[in-house]
Amino acid sequence: MTSLQLSNRHLLLFCGALLAAFAFGIMAAPAKYAPVPAYVKIPSRLCVSTQNVTAFEPFSEFAGLASSSSSADAEVVVTHLQTPKPLRGIYMTSWVAGIPSWRNKLIAMADRTEINAFVIDVKDYSGHLSFQTGDPVLAQMGVEEPRIRGMRGFLAQCHAHHIYTIARITVFQDPVFSKKYPQLSVQTHAGQLWRDRNGLSYVDPYSKPFWDYIIRIADGCVKAGFDEINFDYIRFPTDGNMRDMVFPISGAVSSAHLASGNASANISVRAHTKGYALQAFFKYLHQNTRSWGIPISADLFGMVLTSHDDLNIGQMLEVALPEFDYICPMIYPSHYPPGFKGYGNPAQYPYEIVRYVLGIGGTRADKMGMKSKLRPWLQDFNLGARYDAAKIIAQKKATYDAGLDSWLMWDPRNRYTPGGYAP
Repeated sequence: MTSLQLSNRHLLLFCGALLAAFAFGIMAAPAKYAPVPAYVKIPSRLCVSTQNVTAFEPFSEFAGLASSSSSADAEVVVTHLQTPKPLRGIYMTSWVAGIPSWRNKLIAMADRTEINAFVIDVKDYSGHLSFQTGDPVLAQMGVEEPRIRGMRGFLAQCHAHHIYTIARITVFQDPVFSKKYPQLSVQTHAGQLWRDRNGLSYVDPYSKPFWDYIIRIADGCVKAGFDEINFDYIRFPTDGNMRDMVFPISGAVSSAHLASGNASANISVRAHTKGYALQAFFKYLHQNTRSWGIPISADLFGMVLTSHDDLNIGQMLEVALPEFDYICPMIYPSHYPPGFKGYGNPAQYPYEIVRYVLGIGGTRADKMGMKSKLRPWLQDFNLGARYDAAKIIAQKKATYDAGLDSWLMWDPRNRYTPGGYAP
């Protein structure tokens, strides 16, 4: 479980992104996207399947179902905490969250240190939901795999300890949804589900029925008592057989947009296919969640802060900033290639890498008056170097020296380094 998480999220992402980005020209001029129009329903002729995409809106086959949840958990009064300032958070897998003795150790850690937030997996790389949301549609779809029993009670326990809770939702990497609805998903030229090198499949990022599905999951998290919703894997794939990918919806929308004459002449077809799709999704998320009064955040590649291209995955800082309350770039020093800024092994230089990257990204965000939205993911795992307390403290200092005061710490094992966190 944890080794797959590490390889899937930490070991391969930047390597694949860098190779793809350099292959397509990472030094292209910054793109300025045209305003996103109202979503146009995609006719069935544009999909690989003959089934009409609009038939899935809004999951009409499940209409009339009543909500349900475990009786004991349903009695818990749901409350929400305000975002702490500063925020210092750690990541918790759904498996750890489902083991009371282990999660209680992390609560005890928060009680005695600066930690005041947990990022908890709700939907991870598997595509399954880690708790019973009480949403009848999600229950009938069979996507819930309740690893965490009594989620409302657990969140209430966190709140009693003044711990802010963030629901992490892995978005477009979703083997469960893509298997159920392959016509909304990334495919091969032969019409089969496309899979990355770990055998995981992806939903086409311009699939509006899937956007509604993600919002439905987020709504279930808010009703359970989560204080913030965090969206990860909001990007196009980075590894696998990239030449054999077909995007049945994104490609069609991009082609139609270019043909309409609305596209800017200085934006590449790639930017319209990928960046345009993600911009539309970001705006849709913002428009359909803001009434909740709950913050939303986005995980982006750390390289997004120093690149003005979309890294061939559709992510651009200036596009994401306006649509989210917080942007969480994954600035893991171990993920930067040998030679980055002259460092043979960037993992050995946690302060220098984090300070440089946040300096560049902070300047860009500050021009939009949004620097305070930056809240980086930092590294508490061994990769490229042994990450002891000194290296963790160095990353935090670099964050503060860049003019920011909040951060999140990632360890896929959830065994955080003693001495790395202030009392």
